[in-house]
Amino acid sequence: MASTEGVHEICNRYVDDFAAAHPVAATEFGISGYEDQLTDYSPEGHAARAALAKRYLREIDQVEPTDASERLAKTVFTERVGIGLEIHEAGLDLGALNVTDSPVQALRTIFDLMPVDTADQWEQIGARLAGIPTALDGVRASLLAAADADQAPALRQVSKVAEQAETWAGLHGGSGFFDDLVRGAESADLPESLRTRLRHGAQVAQEAYAELAGFLRAELAPRVPTKDAVGAEVYRLWSRNFVGAELDLREAYEWGWAEFARVEREAKDVAERIKPGASLAQAAAALDADPRYRVQGQRGLEEWMQRLSDHALESLRGKHFDIPDAVMALECKIAPPGGGVGAYYTGPTEDFSRPGQMWWSVPPSREEFSTWREVSTVYHEGAPGHHLQIATSVYQAATLNRFQRMLALTSGHAEGWALYAERLMQDLGFLEDDGNLLGMLDAHLFRAARVVVDIGMHLELEIPAGTGFHEGERWTPELGLEFMLTRTITDADHVRDEIDRYLGWPGQAPSYKLGERMWLAAREDTRRRMGSAFDLKDFHTRALRLGGMGLDTLKETLADLG
Repeated sequence: MASTEGVHEICNRYVDDFAAAHPVAATEFGISGYEDQLTDYSPEGHAARAALAKRYLREIDQVEPTDASERLAKTVFTERVGIGLEIHEAGLDLGALNVTDSPVQALRTIFDLMPVDTADQWEQIGARLAGIPTALDGVRASLLAAADADQAPALRQVSKVAEQAETWAGLHGGSGFFDDLVRGAESADLPESLRTRLRHGAQVAQEAYAELAGFLRAELAPRVPTKDAVGAEVYRLWSRNFVGAELDLREAYEWGWAEFARVEREAKDVAERIKPGASLAQAAAALDADPRYRVQGQRGLEEWMQRLSDHALESLRGKHFDIPDAVMALECKIAPPGGGVGAYYTGPTEDFSRPGQMWWSVPPSREEFSTWREVSTVYHEGAPGHHLQIATSVYQAATLNRFQRMLALTSGHAEGWALYAERLMQDLGFLEDDGNLLGMLDAHLFRAARVVVDIGMHLELEIPAGTGFHEGERWTPELGLEFMLTRTITDADHVRDEIDRYLGWPGQAPSYKLGERMWLAAREDTRRRMGSAFDLKDFHTRALRLGGMGLDTLKETLADLG
């Protein structure tokens, strides 16, 4: 019997059921009600979420959309939930372990998003701390099942994640993450019994992470492959997950080389203006030595990025974008140690009680920072990048269902927009300083290199003639690292982290440039169709209010704007 519900109602109901089945993701995506629970990452937990996806895909398949909004919503839901189910059926979710975004990190970073203002909120933290050992037991069971099925992660990821787990457990010389977390409860107005439970919870959580590290090194590592490359079949599936599009990987690889060469020429022109006759590396060194582009201390970096972020929001509002009051709040923070180096964004809750947040992960000992590299990073993570895009989607409760607002975003859509936003800020006159402009071009050169290196390493492709880099050889992780260190001017510590990231997260890194490519093409297509009636602010407003989706769906949807 066909459902009497419409598409939007089914999507909304799925969000409720998904959140109950995945409490960690619920908190990450700003869905309240599950703050005292953790996700079941065991094989049974993965199977339960897959069964949920199957059931809702069957339901929505039986519903005929009544208007354009339901047609789009059904397409978005079917594509996004469908690719997740394909990943499960391929057995790839059980062995998901990497240095950037896997259950081991999620169970740690979820505490960054939990408020600590009231006794009830500390109670929720205490409940989650107490659940960490069981949750990590589920992770362990899934990794063993993946090893049994020859779907285990590569040794590089196992070893690096073990290091992260040891850091969070306090085994690398510093205090443990969870001890630091509950230290804030000592000065809060809380019952002593709650403080005692929090201290105990921190201890058992750190012990669980220490035990996980031991398991990874002693039990899992001997059973996993040493080869990092995943091959074309697995890569295509992960690529579809991250970009929401069927890519011609060879064409993308060749385009990546062409884009790298184009951006490199542009960056060299700017470097020549900064220091005549200098190479990119020499121009970067000159900027690093210039006190105009330097801030001291991690607190200084946090204050600098908050000022720049606030200024961007205030300057863009009204003139270039329609920005509601709720979206004007963006918090900038230094991330706790132990994760990879770099910046990332977390979105607001549905009611905006938790605002969007920009996090900067830096080496714990580092106290001096060059800002010329990071101006465009603030625009990427904040406004007009991730924050403006994601918070705008969350704000569209009147026109989008909860799945579209909270769960439908793809890396290609989001990272592509954020990279597009960096270049847009140059077009709007915000990067007239050559140092800051070179920083933006450095970011784009780095992202173009990602397309080449990520696809090249995982598919073990040949390096073409005319590139000036190991021509005729096939990509290896060692060549990937050498290329990023010698052909880009990104910080060396960041580059080393990035190679580990690419190898453990296949298909994600190219989504930035490939997504930007689609956004630029869609804008120019709309401009051609509309002629003198084209308005850039209107294009951006309507595009952002569509919510999340894959790139193929976005391309078709934007083609209808006019």
